[in-house]
Amino acid sequence: MIDTIARVDAGRETGCDRRHKEGIRLLTRNGHNWANRFPLILEAVNHLKVRSCLIDGGQEEHRALLYALDLLELDSLDMRREPIETRKATLASLLRKGMPGVRLNEHLAHPNGAAVFHQACKLGAEGIVSKRLGSRMRSQ
Repeated sequence: MIDTIARVDAGRETGCDRRHKEGIRLLTRNGHNWANRFPLILEAVNHLKVRSCLIDGGQEEHRALLYALDLLELDSLDMRREPIETRKATLASLLRKGMPGVRLNEHLAHPNGAAVFHQACKLGAEGIVSKRLGSRMRSQ
């Protein structure tokens, strides 16, 4: 079984980093900090009941929302060693009482990745992200 996340994010991946001494950072895949561009996301992350977190997410063009895909670090604990199911459940719990600005991107467990990809193409999605259930995060 594969945990597949359909995404329409206009090519923009954003990581939310609340570990930095200078405050919350919203990092693009190219390493730019866009925290000042998205105050709604910053406010939502600031209200999370954590000391620190690193959330992998995607963002739609011209939308002030971060779609949270994965939780990589929580209160100095490296979550990448945990299976995807544990990371997603912890992320869901963390965001359950959250504010607008950060939204959990629900997963779709489907045995046929090709069918999911075909449907994502029909919907005009940029692509899909698939993770094998039980998998840990590996940095490349």
